[in-house]
Amino acid sequence: MISILKKELNSFFASPIAYLVIGVFLLINGLFLWVFKDNYNVINAGFADLNSFFNLSPWLFLFLIPAITMKSFSDEFNNGTIEILKTKPITNWQIILGKFLASVLLVIIALIPTLTYVYTVWQLGNPIGNIDMGNTIGSYIGLILLASTYTAIGLFTSSLSKNQITAFILGVFITFFIFYGFDAISSVLKSNNYLIQQLGINEHFKSISRGVIDTRDVIYFISVIIFFLFITKKRIDNE
Repeated sequence: MISILKKELNSFFASPIAYLVIGVFLLINGLFLWVFKDNYNVINAGFADLNSFFNLSPWLFLFLIPAITMKSFSDEFNNGTIEILKTKPITNWQIILGKFLASVLLVIIALIPTLTYVYTVWQLGNPIGNIDMGNTIGSYIGLILLASTYTAIGLFTSSLSKNQITAFILGVFITFFIFYGFDAISSVLKSNNYLIQQLGINEHFKSISRGVIDTRDVIYFISVIIFFLFITKKRIDNE
């Protein structure tokens, strides 16, 4: 598994993918949070918090993470290297987990520079340091869990097609539906159906972002991750 992880990370940084993902993520966040005079602007918000960043990031990840994962298995199928991988002394689970962890690590690397936002808001607070760290830490944990879930979905969609663009579009569609679709269904039904909303990622992400790590939210994310990794394995087994 470690060898697959290293191979994937080397592949990311040997091509423009890693630099584009990190650069685009930081650029768009920087523009919306500090430059554009919009609802996401931290300075204009009047509060010493990073809620704008944590509200914006899931939508950026919805496009960036499928872009990271789209070649994970599509490329292997297209080049015929999946058969070579399967003859190595590693299991299919190790292949999947190696690719999964490499993609999650890349997202975490992209998040590290955003810690400067925490320091900036800390300094901008009145008095200095007037920031809800519980909320901030919970939101970062929520982002990592959300990114891990998106990654598991992206690996699955990558295993469905040899075409990377098809894998990307499928990844965006499924992540969007699971993130926001159940909220939309609840809204269309014109009822604040708690059970329907609980099926979606957004409700659990908002819960963790309040700074309270509820085991039900953690179990939800882990369950979705395991489910998509499991069906990815079934797909690889049948190749």
